Amino acid sequence: MKLALFDLDNTLLNGDSDFEWSQFLIHIGVLDRELFEVKNQTFYDQYKSGTLDIHEFLDFQLKPLSRHSRKTLNDWHAQFMRERILPMMTHASLNLVQQHRNAGDLCVIITATNSFVTAPIAREFGIEHLLATEPEHIAGEFTGRVEGVPCFREGKITRLNNWLAAQGRTLDSFENSTFYSDSHNDLPLLCLVKTPVAANPDEKLRAYAQQQDWPVINLR
Repeated sequence: MKLALFDLDNTLLNGDSDFEWSQFLIHIGVLDRELFEVKNQTFYDQYKSGTLDIHEFLDFQLKPLSRHSRKTLNDWHAQFMRERILPMMTHASLNLVQQHRNAGDLCVIITATNSFVTAPIAREFGIEHLLATEPEHIAGEFTGRVEGVPCFREGKITRLNNWLAAQGRTLDSFENSTFYSDSHNDLPLLCLVKTPVAANPDEKLRAYAQQQDWPVINLR
C-alpha cells in the first residue's frame, strides 16, 4: 500500500481555511472587526514568514469556539463551507485526490488548522483520515484550549508517527509515501517522506524544492 499525505490550506484549497474562518466570523458579526481583523492578518503573515508562535495563535483561534454552543458553531460552519470553502476547492485538487483514491492509496489530510474547521472539508474531498490540531472539548463543547500536540511543523511528524503506530505501522511500512504541501513550514515532514511534492509552493519552498529536484506542481 502507498500513503498519500495532503496539506490543506493553499495546497488542496486555493486559500487558507484558518484565515478565512476568522474573516467569516468577522463578516457575520460574531467577532469585532476592529479588534480581530488586524490580529488575524498579523498571524497569517507570521505563518507565511515562518515566525508564527503556534500556541499564541491557537489561543486567538480557539477562544471564540468556547463562547458559543456546538450547534451554533455547526450552523455557522455550514454557511462557511458554502460561501468560503467550496469556491476554494479546485478541479485539479479534487482530481489529484481522486487519482490517489482510485489507486487504493491511504489518503490523509494533515494540517495545522483545527479539526472543527477542517473535518467537514476533509469529508468534502472524500478523505476519511484527518490529522489536525485538536481543540479541547468537554461534553461536546469547546474549552478554547488545544488538546495534545499541535499539528504544526515538527508536530506533524509527531502526530503522524503516533497515528501510524496506533495501527501498527510506520512510514517504512508503505511502498511509497507522498506529501503535498505549499509551505516551507512543512519542510520537516517533506524531508521525511519518500516523495515530497511542492504544490503551489511559497517562495522559500519553491527554492528548496528546485535545489533538491523535487516535483513542483500547480493545483490552482
